[in-house]
Amino acid sequence: MPGNIEILNLNMKPGNTLKVKGKIFADTVGFSINLGYSSRDLALHFNPRFNESVIVCNSKCSDCWQAEHRDRHLPFFRGCTVKFFIEMLSDKFRVKLPDGHEVCFPNRHGYHNINYISIVGGLKIISFKMT
Repeated sequence: MPGNIEILNLNMKPGNTLKVKGKIFADTVGFSINLGYSSRDLALHFNPRFNESVIVCNSKCSDCWQAEHRDRHLPFFRGCTVKFFIEMLSDKFRVKLPDGHEVCFPNRHGYHNINYISIVGGLKIISFKMT
């Protein structure tokens, strides 16, 4: 059964880094980490898709998805334990993957404060910390 987490008072600001460690379910097609103002307004949708061997990043405005960014660098797999570092900068998000590769995605909405996070799908959270 997928693990789902939703936090409505995250208070993430430029300069903060979110550290997420989890175990990917062996039978999942993927999972997503979503940061924004609400589920309808996302600054970052980070979505590894194992069935496509790709990491998709996107944003959502008033419940409408925007243009996808696809990165074919997928250095982890189903069944493994992973750690991600998601850094919020004033103009972009930088996601450091387990092998050190970075995926950058622009802060299209220009948010200076992220209150909403959800982690949904096939990732069991082991630890979660913001610095």
